[in-house]
Amino acid sequence: MLSKEDQRRFEQITRNLRESDPAFFARLDHRTRARRARWLMLVTVLLWASLPATTVLAGPLPAVICAVVLTANGALLWRFRRRWL
Repeated sequence: MLSKEDQRRFEQITRNLRESDPAFFARLDHRTRARRARWLMLVTVLLWASLPATTVLAGPLPAVICAVVLTANGALLWRFRRRWL
């Protein structure tokens, strides 16, 4: 536990870092990575769930395209799983 003075200094350093280099701060912020991973996972689940309906309603070609995109998405999720978690 930090003292009040140390906590104030830490917040000042964090604020200065956020203002001076927002791109670097965003890479360090684990909440941003977690949010990105959740959105990507949500999109993946929704697309996989819609694949049977796409096959029935639109035919086999759009379903194959959707399956290829989802396979690439799964590969990206697997490749960068440690970066986002």
